[in-house]
Amino acid sequence: MSNIAQDIIQNEISPRGQSWDEVRKELYTSDEMRESDLRVAIISELIKARNERGISQRELEQLSGVKQPIISRMESGETSPQIETVLRVLAPLGKTLAVVPLESD
Repeated sequence: MSNIAQDIIQNEISPRGQSWDEVRKELYTSDEMRESDLRVAIISELIKARNERGISQRELEQLSGVKQPIISRMESGETSPQIETVLRVLAPLGKTLAVVPLESD
């Protein structure tokens, strides 16, 4: 298989000849990309912490008081949860949110 075909399969280059980063920059503002990256980072950390502890979504529901379908939608990116909900889910996992300086572009 050619390198180009491998890159397309790995989603590094779209069939239009653009990388995802190039397409993303055309579609979204830098603020939108930053917000999306932050959401992904938070939810990824939540999923990682839950998996490391061997806790199911149903068990996390019992520990946090947040319903399992909401946890599922959070983890799949189908919803943008309120900060209070994120904090309630993170606490039983031994995590919280912190306010830190933004990295320079």
